[in-house]
Amino acid sequence: MDELAFPDHYSYIADDLETIASAYNSLKAPLKYIITTEKDAMRIREFTDIEEPVKSALFYVPIGVTFLNDDKDEFDNLIVDYVRKIRKISDFLKDKGFTQPVAGIILGTGLGGLTTSIENRIEIDYKDIPDFPVSTVDGHEGKLIYGDLGGKKVVAMKGRFHFYEGHGSDMIALPVRVLKYLGVESLFLSNAAGGVNPDFRIGDIMVITDHINLLPNPLIGTNDDRIGVRFPDMGVAYDRDLIDQALAIAGKHNISVRKGIYLATTGPTYETPAEYKYFRIIGADAVGMSTASEVIVARHANLRCFALSVITDLGVEGRIEYITHEMVQAEAEKAEERIATLITELISSL
Repeated sequence: MDELAFPDHYSYIADDLETIASAYNSLKAPLKYIITTEKDAMRIREFTDIEEPVKSALFYVPIGVTFLNDDKDEFDNLIVDYVRKIRKISDFLKDKGFTQPVAGIILGTGLGGLTTSIENRIEIDYKDIPDFPVSTVDGHEGKLIYGDLGGKKVVAMKGRFHFYEGHGSDMIALPVRVLKYLGVESLFLSNAAGGVNPDFRIGDIMVITDHINLLPNPLIGTNDDRIGVRFPDMGVAYDRDLIDQALAIAGKHNISVRKGIYLATTGPTYETPAEYKYFRIIGADAVGMSTASEVIVARHANLRCFALSVITDLGVEGRIEYITHEMVQAEAEKAEERIATLITELISSL
């Protein structure tokens, strides 16, 4: 029997795996096990290159904790509840056949038609996925779809989650983190947005080059370094290589695209004329109620991001008209074929 000790709340590194493997291999017995706590087992298993037989020998012993006062250990709650929830969902999906996707796709209002291009598909309703939130908005069907797109394995969210639905930041972040745990390396997003750039027209497609986030930051709270660093850099939130490739693909297919800055606000109300004017003054080209939170979570997890907006209405002084959700859906649907071409060829290039 050998014993290894690491500090409490420790974040393991690759050298630690070698130390553990060396201690395991030095044991002289027909049956060998590595016994640890649930937290540490989760941390160690984060290393996808952990080799057999060490991986199969890893077991954890559940430990009950009795607090001497009413204080809660927030780190404990995050590890035991939230990370376990992510792993539970990803393991459920892997058992259903969602294996080794390279790209994740999050589709916005009226843009779910892209999923018809996915071949060899497996579909699961959000409501049938344990601990997964459920979409409540028309135009967000609420299905997770796995299959082949552009010759690559993808997972597409046909419907997203919004702050205005009452979801907390942890629930908005959850699907992106599940995609990361499934193996996704790049995230592609689309949304319907109101144009505040006076040069824009209804029906335009805007490649998002940056964003202004006026939603609560989804990373507020206790950080877990296994998911991402405490202070992630957002200097290049949207991948420049993917943007350049998208512009080249658009040119090849004679698809007119704009470039611009997306502003995310809470909703669910559409903006007043004064708000539209303010958003333009501070640098926005389009405004919507999503995307920025998902991109922040994705960059925290070191995923490459690419996003498109379909301009479904205008917030330009003198050209503001009455708008409904149904009108936004209808305009977004008109752009589906162009969006599908751009995203499919981008994913094919990965």
